[in-house]
Amino acid sequence: MKIKAGIVGGAGYTAGELLRILLHHKFVELGGIVSSSNAGNPLHQVHDDLLGDTELVFASELAGDEDVVFLCLGHGNSKSWLAKNSLPEITHVIDLSNDFRLAADQEFDGREFVYGLPELNKSRIQQAQSIANPGCFATAIQLALLPLAQAGKLTDDVHVSAITGSTGAGQSLSETVHFSWRTNNVSIYKPFTHQHLGEIGESLAQLQPQLDLDINFIPYRGNFSRGIFASVYTPSDLSQDEAREMYKNFYAEAPFTTVSDKEIHLKQVVNTNKCLLHVQKLGKQLLITSVIDNLVKGASGQAVQNMNLLFGLPETTGLHLKSVLF
Repeated sequence: MKIKAGIVGGAGYTAGELLRILLHHKFVELGGIVSSSNAGNPLHQVHDDLLGDTELVFASELAGDEDVVFLCLGHGNSKSWLAKNSLPEITHVIDLSNDFRLAADQEFDGREFVYGLPELNKSRIQQAQSIANPGCFATAIQLALLPLAQAGKLTDDVHVSAITGSTGAGQSLSETVHFSWRTNNVSIYKPFTHQHLGEIGESLAQLQPQLDLDINFIPYRGNFSRGIFASVYTPSDLSQDEAREMYKNFYAEAPFTTVSDKEIHLKQVVNTNKCLLHVQKLGKQLLITSVIDNLVKGASGQAVQNMNLLFGLPETTGLHLKSVLF
C-alpha cells in the first residue's frame, strides 16, 4: 500500500525539498499540495527543478484522504491552520515550524506532538500520532552534544559558533537574503537568543536531568545557499580517544549520523540527509564539528525520516541521496 501524503504551504523551500524526495519515494503517493497563492498552477512553475518529473498542480485544499500531512508553514502559522482546518484523528501530522517543538506546546487541539529527532526519540516517533520536526541549527547542535549528555559529561558551559546558508532564512525576501548583500559577506544574528536554544536545552535535559549550564550560541549568515557548519566546544575530562569511541557507540545504530576520523567539510553533506561529526581534544576543550544540509537533515529529509518511522518503514527509505562534492 502507498502512503498518501499532503503538503500545506507547498511553495516554499522546505516543501520543494519534500516534493523532490517524495516524488521518488516508492511507498508514497502525493495527495493535495496546497498553496493558496498558486492553486491551479503546475508544481514545476514554482519548483522549476521538478520540470519533467511531475505534472501535478497546486491545490487550494487537501484531497481529504491523506495518511500524513506535512505542514510547511511559517513559524506561528501551523497552530492557526490546524485550528481552522479539521483533520481526521487518524491522519498523522508532521510540522516543520517551531510551533510544537517545546514541551509546553506539544499538546494542541487533541493532538500530541512528539519531538522528531530520530537519534533521540526513535521509539516514541514510531508510536506517535504527530511529529514536531526539529529546527535546522537545533539538529546540528544536538547531534554534536547528545552523547555527552547521555554520559553525564556536560559539566561546563557550551560554546557554539555555527554558520548557515541563505535558504535557512526561507523564501520571503528581506535585505539579508539579497544577492548583493549576502555575497562576499558574513554577519551574525540573534546572538545568545536564537529560538532553537529552547529545544536544544530540553533534549539535553532529557538525557542529563538537572542540567545546569549555558549554551552560548552565535549564529552566522553565510554567503552560500545551503548547509550548516557548527563548531561546538566545552571543557571535558575525556581524552580524544575516549570521546570518539563514545560518539561512535552512541550513533552505531543511527543510519544518517556518522563520526568521521578525518576533519569534515560542508560539501560532504549538501543534498543529503547526513550529519557528519568530528571530535577532537585541544587542551582542556573538546571540540565537536557538525555538518548538515539545513533543508534536508535540518528540515525535509528529517521529516521524511520521521514519516518512515511512523509507518513502519526502514528509516532510510527514499533518502539514499548523494552529496554534490564538486
